[in-house]
Amino acid sequence: MRVAVLSGKGGTGKTLVSVNLSAVADKSIYIDCDVEEPNGHLFFKPDGVQEQEVSIKVPQVDNDLCNGCRKCVDFCKFNALAYIKEEVIVFEEICHFCGGCVLICPNKALSEKERTIGKIQEGSSGQVKVSTGILNTGEASGTPIIKKLLEENRPNSDILTFIDCPPGSACVVMESIRDADYCILVAEPTVFGVHNLDMVYRLVKLFNKPFGAVLNKCLEGDNPALKYCLDKNIKVLGQIPFESELGKINSNAEIAVRKSKKYRDLFSSLLETVKQEVHHEATSNPER
Repeated sequence: MRVAVLSGKGGTGKTLVSVNLSAVADKSIYIDCDVEEPNGHLFFKPDGVQEQEVSIKVPQVDNDLCNGCRKCVDFCKFNALAYIKEEVIVFEEICHFCGGCVLICPNKALSEKERTIGKIQEGSSGQVKVSTGILNTGEASGTPIIKKLLEENRPNSDILTFIDCPPGSACVVMESIRDADYCILVAEPTVFGVHNLDMVYRLVKLFNKPFGAVLNKCLEGDNPALKYCLDKNIKVLGQIPFESELGKINSNAEIAVRKSKKYRDLFSSLLETVKQEVHHEATSNPER
């Protein structure tokens, strides 16, 4: 079972939720797809970390074979190719590695080479397998790393997998939730929090994914995020209180369920609710 944890912006509590749900499960996989700023490993501090590079294929030019037809330049919609002073120039940093320019070249002047864009680190922390994607600074897209992460941690019905998604609703988030069985939307109880909740709500609706919401940093009084959930008929899976104790644990890069029975009980209850929702969706919508 794959559960993706989303939020409309950073700092909402997405990693707090995904890390603690992973840690409270009997056995789980935690996948950090927030490849631009991964931080789940700071909490888990995994042992036995192994590392592998992730590369993409980008075009390279043999100008001796090029006849200057510019078909490759006209084909590329990302302006990653230019014809300057009778030579094709490749701007690797903005290439989207589709391979189309290589296919369209009539003289076979273009071929492909490997270019490293980041890495994957894998280790373990207790019963949790920790997989982290890290995008090199300045790279345009982390999608290939996310694909690699998810391919290497294929769906397993016997193991709970929690996907810590990038914030927002861009293509990297879409790739992160593509094979998810269920989505958790994490939101703050503010007007701005509602705006960000609406962003990921629209995304999971677009992908036809079953989902529920977790409201973080909750205080007594008005809660615009809760009102939004009620108005949209969104299942509220749980509410996490705004407490200095939890804030201190989190700021020290410690896992709340391993430090406090109170938070272990809270996230255990949340995990059971998520399991029940996933089971309900699986039995009532078997075609998904």
